[in-house]
Amino acid sequence: MRFGTVIFDCDSTLSAIEGIEELAREHRDEIARLTASAMAGEVPLEEVYGRRLELIRPTRAAIEAVGRLYIERLVPGAIETVETLRAAGVAIQILSGGLAPAVRVMARRLGVSDQQVAAVELEFFPSGEYAGFDTTSLLARAGGKRHWIETLGRDLPRPLLLVGDGATDLEARPAVDAFAVFTGVVARPDVVRHADVVIPGPSLTQLLPYCRG
Repeated sequence: MRFGTVIFDCDSTLSAIEGIEELAREHRDEIARLTASAMAGEVPLEEVYGRRLELIRPTRAAIEAVGRLYIERLVPGAIETVETLRAAGVAIQILSGGLAPAVRVMARRLGVSDQQVAAVELEFFPSGEYAGFDTTSLLARAGGKRHWIETLGRDLPRPLLLVGDGATDLEARPAVDAFAVFTGVVARPDVVRHADVVIPGPSLTQLLPYCRG
């Protein structure tokens, strides 16, 4: 394998859903609009992150349900791709602006440990009601994935390949050795235009020949 670590985005990359939109309920249209604007790079992520959560105020039970939905909607070939890379000695990291408790549920199904998941932590009251999110998280702000890779992820085995679908992934391109855009769920033209390689899908296994070189 030509990479020491493959870093995967979660939403619309490993799983075909956008977790925050699944939580939206009556605010779905507004959440979708805010998410699309952030993923297209039209507005900074930090401008919309807290607003989305305040609109939704997700409970612990709702987050657990999204975790199960992530698994139900895993993209074709996600499990096989991760298993093949791990068997070849490639380190796996999930790096997501999604909600950590839900992302970890999906990661475990893929055989990825909690320690290999970086996402935005939530806080709950003892009742399970929403109490807030980690406002210090790098992943809740624009440029956060690049900053995370350059700081908290600096010891990941090199070379690094980042696989994602959105503007927040493209922002991290300078911090990795290659960026592969997965378009099996959604294709964002500006991200596709600037990626090193396009993985068209529908199966994520189409990434493997690129990883082998």
